[in-house]
Amino acid sequence: MSPAVRFFAPASIGNVAAGFDLLGAALAPLDGTLLGDFVTVEPAGTDRFVLEGAFAGMLSGDSRPNLVTRALGLFRERTGISTPWAVTLDKRLPVNSGLGSSASSVVAALAAFQEAAGSPLEGPELLALAGRAEGAYSGAGHLDNVAPSLLGGLRMVVPGRDGRPTARELPWPRDLVFVVVHPEWQLPTAASRAALPGEVSLAGAVGFAGNLAGFVHALHTGDRGLLARCLRDPLAEPYRAPLVPGFPAAKAAALAAGALGFSLSGSGPSVFGVAPEGCAPVVAAAIRNAFDEATLPSTSWLCGLDLRGAREV
Repeated sequence: MSPAVRFFAPASIGNVAAGFDLLGAALAPLDGTLLGDFVTVEPAGTDRFVLEGAFAGMLSGDSRPNLVTRALGLFRERTGISTPWAVTLDKRLPVNSGLGSSASSVVAALAAFQEAAGSPLEGPELLALAGRAEGAYSGAGHLDNVAPSLLGGLRMVVPGRDGRPTARELPWPRDLVFVVVHPEWQLPTAASRAALPGEVSLAGAVGFAGNLAGFVHALHTGDRGLLARCLRDPLAEPYRAPLVPGFPAAKAAALAAGALGFSLSGSGPSVFGVAPEGCAPVVAAAIRNAFDEATLPSTSWLCGLDLRGAREV
């Protein structure tokens, strides 16, 4: 048994506009702060779970099993390891925020369990477990948040050789910044998913596929104009945007201030714009002002990609 270990997992943007349930980006604020959750695991006589941190109160009244304890159950089921641990979740991300909050907790926990147990699982197994655990809260199993939080970077979920989904890293222009803004408004992922239609038209499916293909092609070729045209969400945003007060005004303000694209971060209510670093502060201010007009205080971060993913701290 290893001594106490403490792991961090970054916040993330799910979907990244173009890739519903398929794209995710791990976030690293440009000021060097760590945006995400922390989990500490240490030897104990019996299992013990402690919840602390700035947003611990948002979880204290939840009747569902905590994501960290669920992740521990799945880890033990898969590995057969039953060593008692004291587990502490330092909850730094707001709940139901669209910042990959649940994924961050799950990934930090599983990475800590993996280290404390001597790394019994292969990487793909750990990713699959993270998807299962996170799906308990989101209402569906998907990897768009857990993959970048675990592995870092901008990730796209693709079919693996064994038939299971895996995540490939995509390139990202270093001069483009993710302007992330979180309005003080809770929107549970399950509720946001419930707003989506059960089926899409053939034309809608073709449009989504073409837009995602264009996004990936633009990243690989450096076609900035194509990237701007494909930084949009034709599939989910039309149904989810009305759930976030002030969204239309925030989008218009971001694009007018120089953003290449703008959409919901994951299922919302957080939003993000993509902008050149020079105009990113102006874009952030424009988005916050739009939410102020909707009487929603907000917090913003200027972010690059977190290329490391989950790690010991």
